Formats: sequence, structure tokens, C-alpha cells
Amino acid sequence: MKDAECIRLLQWALPRLGLRWSGYRRVRRQVCKRLGRRLRELGLDPESYGRYLDTHPQEWRRLDGFCRISISRFCRDRGVFDTLAHTVLPELGRRAAARGDALRAWSLGCASGEEPYSLLLAWYFGGPSRPRGRIEIIATDSDARLIERARRACYRASSLKELPVPWRSRAFEHKDDRYCLRREFVRQVSLFQQDVRETLPAGRFDLILCRNSVFTYFELPEQERVLARLAGKLAPGGVLVIGTHESLPPQAAGLRPLSPPGPFYQRALRP
Repeated sequence: MKDAECIRLLQWALPRLGLRWSGYRRVRRQVCKRLGRRLRELGLDPESYGRYLDTHPQEWRRLDGFCRISISRFCRDRGVFDTLAHTVLPELGRRAAARGDALRAWSLGCASGEEPYSLLLAWYFGGPSRPRGRIEIIATDSDARLIERARRACYRASSLKELPVPWRSRAFEHKDDRYCLRREFVRQVSLFQQDVRETLPAGRFDLILCRNSVFTYFELPEQERVLARLAGKLAPGGVLVIGTHESLPPQAAGLRPLSPPGPFYQRALRP
């Protein structure tokens, strides 16, 4: 399938899925590659595939699956994890310890596990200000294959290029051409297949990471709906982290930017 054909197909189909073309413009090749394989499997051209979607409603769910972008690596946007390690986690950890609880964190759209495992390592190895107490991390993704990769927790060296070298030596074992996270760390992250548009994990969270997903790829009405659900899942004083190039919709559901500046938003301690 030619690039121009794929662009036309995506510009027609994405709004029908509640997704926006502007978010896919630079990463469309991953989606187009998947679509090309599907068209060859069905023996259809892009125009015929549009008609096929009209007569096979179940195909829309499959197309939605093709539109999940799974670009990830450890400590992606290193500055975000530096702030988490040295500022956000210590403060949230102190509050959780004061109430006698574990800090509860949720990594949404966790792909192959790089983000929640990075968060766990930031908790343990973040430096002299590292928090005390316990942390519970829930990680979800809508793609079952990615969740299975996260459970295996073995990665190429390129996935660890932003990870501090001391963290890598303390937390990983080098096996053949992969770096595998030690099982004592893997066991501390609970992984579930969930689509945030349909299902949310139980309970409230002190920290929610929703980066480079909802506020990049979803249409504005769906962003607003998901944001309201996320805000409802934040405990008072809890922090939402979004992508460094993302912004929240105008209706930010009672969240305020957190100092230091960055993609951090906090729910008020009191209504």
C-alpha cells in the first residue's frame, strides 16, 4: 500500500474510532505497515477495505488495534524521571507513609513494561532523597501481546539507552543479546490487559502516568471523557503525568500544574 493511500484511509477511518489524524502524522508508518499486512491477508485494496469496514462491523475493533502505537524505552524523556525520582516520588511517598499506606501508582498504556519498571527503579535507586515505605504499581495496556512481553521483561540494549548505568547494572542480567530485569523487580509490578476507554483498575492512585497516548491520539471529546475518569482515580494531592509534548484539554477536571514546571498536574489536597 502506498503512503498516500494509507494517509487517505487513516484520515477517513480515524475520526470514526475517536482518534485524530494529527497525532498519527509522524508515526503513521507503524500503522500503515500493519494495515498493509491486513489488506494482503484479505486480498483488498484500500478503497475496498473501506467498504469492507461498512459491511463487517467487527473489523473496526481490529483496525483500532492496528492504531496502537508502541514506541517505548526505559526512562523515556529522562528529565521526567529525574523529577519523579528526586521530587515527586519522595513527596508522595512521605504522604503515603504518613497515612500508613503504600504509594499507589498506575502506568496507563504501559506497552512492554518499560515505563512502570522505570518508575520502580526510580523509587529504589533515585538517590539520597529516595522515599521510604512501600510502592504498589499497576500497569495496563490494551494489547495482550505487549503485556506478555512486559511479563518476560527482556529488552534490547537500545531500550535501555536513557537508563542510568548504575540502575542497569543493579537491576538487569545480560542474557545473550537481551537485558532481562531481575525477577524480584518484575514481581513488584502488577500487569493487566485493559483499555482505558472501557475499564479502569480498582481503587485510587497517588500517581498516574498517562504519557504519549490519550492526549496525543484521542479526539478532544474522548480526551475530556478519559481525563474526567483519570481525575476521579487520583487521590487528593495525587499527581497526573502526561507526555512532554502533550497538553490537557481546556476542562482539566480540577487539576493544576505542579511546580517544578513540566508535564505534571496535581489534584487539590482538599475540594
